[in-house]
Amino acid sequence: MQYIERPAPRPQRIVFNLFGDYILPAGGTAWTAGLLDVLELLEVSQRAARTTLSRMKRRGWLEAQRVGRRSLYRATPKALALLREGGERLFGPRPGPWDGTWHLIAYSLPAEQRLTRNRLRTGLSWLGYGAVQPGTLIAAHPRADEVKRLVRDLEVGDYIHMFRGARLDPKESGRIVRGSWDLPEIDARYGAFLTRYKPALRRAQDGHAPHRPLTPEECFAWRFWATYDYSEFPRIDPILPDELLPRRWRGHQALALLTELRRLTYEPAWEYLRRTGLLAPASLDGSPAKHSLEAEAAAASSRRERTKEPTDGR
Repeated sequence: MQYIERPAPRPQRIVFNLFGDYILPAGGTAWTAGLLDVLELLEVSQRAARTTLSRMKRRGWLEAQRVGRRSLYRATPKALALLREGGERLFGPRPGPWDGTWHLIAYSLPAEQRLTRNRLRTGLSWLGYGAVQPGTLIAAHPRADEVKRLVRDLEVGDYIHMFRGARLDPKESGRIVRGSWDLPEIDARYGAFLTRYKPALRRAQDGHAPHRPLTPEECFAWRFWATYDYSEFPRIDPILPDELLPRRWRGHQALALLTELRRLTYEPAWEYLRRTGLLAPASLDGSPAKHSLEAEAAAASSRRERTKEPTDGR
């Protein structure tokens, strides 16, 4: 069933999103037959789905198990860590008011560590850091804990320096922002997202004439694709303070639309999933657990606030 026009979706990313948003909150395991049916609704053929699941198993993202004549898949600890990190970045609370200071990161890796340097730059970009110049990145909201974890994982601590609380000439802020991030392009993508999903939101809000109500299957598909498409934004949007953003920035509208669409389609989407027989023994009643990635992200943030130690990048 084709819901919106888009480039061919990536099957592995679809599987990750399905596990992160639905299977993990409901216990973490999925019957293979139900998984294939749901993936087919999401435009992944059974042949492509089986190939993708097998590949993800070989790469250590999923593990398979036989239960009598049936089989199931569950996310590995490696996948769970990635899914929870992605869920927190997508659904976690937004930064508070900006204090006018910047977090600077400077690094210089040897030439033979080019691959590691690329991974570091990509990881910092995912955390909202933009390149002021080669080897120097900047963010309005420090993410010191996540940066330290990235630096530790890549073993590049000897090549990186962090400076928190840096103040720039206010006249420089606009030039820094323009040089570090392509905000017009990001805003245009938000605009395309709004255009794509406003019709779905209107139908979810009012299923009367001239449109019939959305079916549970349609609610699930719209909810899934809206979240899938929105999940690109944490990778490209630095989540800058309002005072650094262009006027009429559409990122706020896009987040509000996603939040409301997910809320309105929550129950019917789960009704559809219960009918598919997707959810495996860890959640035999077919209902979502009381927690979700949104709730888990909020809880993780709350825990950090309660146990926070001073982090000044030194």
